[in-house]
Amino acid sequence: MPETPLGGDLPVTSNFVFEVDGVEIGHFQEVSGLQLTVSTHEYIEGGQNQYVQQFPGVIRWPHLVFKRGLVDSDALFTWVGKSSGEGFAGNQNKVTRATGAVTVISSSGTRLRAWEFEGVFAVAWSGPTLSTASSSALTETLEVAHNGFRAKTL
Repeated sequence: MPETPLGGDLPVTSNFVFEVDGVEIGHFQEVSGLQLTVSTHEYIEGGQNQYVQQFPGVIRWPHLVFKRGLVDSDALFTWVGKSSGEGFAGNQNKVTRATGAVTVISSSGTRLRAWEFEGVFAVAWSGPTLSTASSSALTETLEVAHNGFRAKTL
């Protein structure tokens, strides 16, 4: 099998850690939203009938969505509290934006690859559905807005 840029077999995507300003928010089972879309502007050039000129426009970064099982850490709500409720009011109603990072962790605990996000703040959280009739795992979902990311090899 050919060697990958990460130095071995392709990593299995089973463990991710989300950190905000260096504080571990938690390990997650699923992270989605690692993407970007560049809008384009078209310019129809007179006399040019073979194609339409396209120019890059604004970059759009969707929200990140994290899913995980319940944990006993309060780091998530401590961080969310800085950008909402009393924490928001105590900061003269200004959003406290932070630097976040999602890191892929190997089965041996080695950090393989990370994405750093600028201007992160939580925009939604949903807890588990509590039902005695259900035998499914209890999970929570976190949604985070940001102003872009950059990939980092560790």
